Amino acid sequence: MTSPSGSSPTEAQAFLDAHPEIEAFDIVLTDANGVGRGKIVRRHELKSIFEGGRHMPISILGLDITGEDVHETGLIWTTGDGDLRAWPIPGTLVPLYGTSPPRGQVLMAMYHLDGQPMSSDPRLALARQVDILAAKGLYPAGAFELEFFLLANERDADGKVQPARAVLDGRVSGKTEVYSVDHLHGMEPLFSDIYAAAKAQGIPAETVISEYAPGQYELTLNYRKDVMRAADDLVMLKRLVRAQARRHGVTACFMAKPIEKYAGSGMHFHVSLQDKAGRNVFAEAGGESWSLPLLQGLGGLIQTMAESMLVFAPHANSWRRFVSQSYAPVAPTWGVNNRSVALRVPAGDARNRRIEHRPSGVDANPYLIAATVLAGIIKGIDEGLDPGPETTGNGYEAAVTRTTMPADWRAAIEAAKASSFLKGALGEDLHRTFVAIKQSEYLRVARTVSELDYHLYLHEV
Repeated sequence: MTSPSGSSPTEAQAFLDAHPEIEAFDIVLTDANGVGRGKIVRRHELKSIFEGGRHMPISILGLDITGEDVHETGLIWTTGDGDLRAWPIPGTLVPLYGTSPPRGQVLMAMYHLDGQPMSSDPRLALARQVDILAAKGLYPAGAFELEFFLLANERDADGKVQPARAVLDGRVSGKTEVYSVDHLHGMEPLFSDIYAAAKAQGIPAETVISEYAPGQYELTLNYRKDVMRAADDLVMLKRLVRAQARRHGVTACFMAKPIEKYAGSGMHFHVSLQDKAGRNVFAEAGGESWSLPLLQGLGGLIQTMAESMLVFAPHANSWRRFVSQSYAPVAPTWGVNNRSVALRVPAGDARNRRIEHRPSGVDANPYLIAATVLAGIIKGIDEGLDPGPETTGNGYEAAVTRTTMPADWRAAIEAAKASSFLKGALGEDLHRTFVAIKQSEYLRVARTVSELDYHLYLHEV
C-alpha cells in the first residue's frame, strides 16, 4: 500500500546506495512520554519497511515511563494487543555517528492497518494541529532549546548525582560556570562529536553554552519553517547527545531537576506563524506596538496554561523545577525580553518576532508541547483573547489573579483530565492515553516509601 506518512522506497534505496557500510538500523517510535521505542533491523530489511511499513503492537503507545503496560489506556488487552503498522517519517533516515558496526536510524509513526492515523501517536497529534492551521492559511515555524546535565556515572559519598569531570583532562568543577567559555573547553571532545553526529543527521545544532548550574549545558537549534521537523530535530538531538555522552564515559541527564540545590533544565519552544506569502503574522507593522495575532496567541496560551501543565511538566520530578528565581516560570505571565515570565517575546528585528514558551521541562515530549502550544494559539486567535498587561521587572513577584496554576503533579493530572481544551488539543484518544499513563505513574510514586520518609519519620513519630 502507499505509505500514509509520505515515505518512499526511493528514499531507502538512495540511502542504502550512499551508505554501503551501514549494517543495521534503529527504527524508533516516540511514545507519550517521549521515549523512543522500537527495534534494530538488519540492512536488508530497510527497503521492505519503506515499501510496506512494519507491524508493531498497539500497546507500545500505552506504556508508562518504565515500559510497563497501563491497561487504563485502552491500548492493551481491550484491543487484544493487536499489531498496527508503523511507517517511516520522511527525512529522518540518517546515519548514526560513531557506531561500530555502523548503524542508521529512522523515526516512525503509527497508523492503523488501513492507513488511517493512529490517534494515540504523539507526532500525529502535532500533525493534526498543523493541518488545522493550514486550513486557516497559517503555517507554524519554530525551534526548541535543549538544556541538560552531564553527570558522572558514579554517585558521590552521599549517594547523590554529581557533575561529570571534564572529558578532556578529568578536571572537576563544583561551581556555577554560567556562560564560561573556558569551562566548555573541558568538554570539547564530547561536543565535537555531538556536532559531528548532528551534521551527519542534518540536525541544525548551533550554539552551546555552560548553563546556570555545575554540569549543566544548553544546545540551541536553528529555526525551522516546518514545526514538525523542529520537533523531530529535538527528538533526534536528545538521542544523539545521550549516545555520544555514553561513549565519552559520562551520563547525559534529561531530568527536569536532577540536583536539588541548582536550577533545573527546560525545553523552551520558540514559535511563530507564517501566512501563505511567507510573512510572519506575529510581526508588528504600520506603527502598532504589537501585532494582533501575537497578542491573541499570547491570550490563548495564558488562558489554557493551567490545564495544560501536565504536558509541560509530566513527571513527579518535573514539579521540583518550579521554584522562585530558578529561571523556571511559575505563573501564566508574558513579557518582552524578560526571562522571569512564562511567555517571553524576545527583543530584536520584528521580522523574527516569535513567542518563547518557557514552562516545559526537558523531560517533556516535544510533539505534545508543540501540539498543545499551537492549539492554545489557535484558540486565542479564534476567540480574540486578550493576554492582559505585560509583566515588567521581576515576574516571580507578579500577582496573578486571572488563572490559578496547579500546585503540584496531582493537581496537574486532575486539571488535564477535566480539560476539554486539552482533549481537543491532543485528540480524545491520546488525551485518554496520556492522562491514564500519568495517573498510573502518580500512584507508583505516591505509594513508594523513600529514604526521605525514613529520615523524617522513622524515629520521630
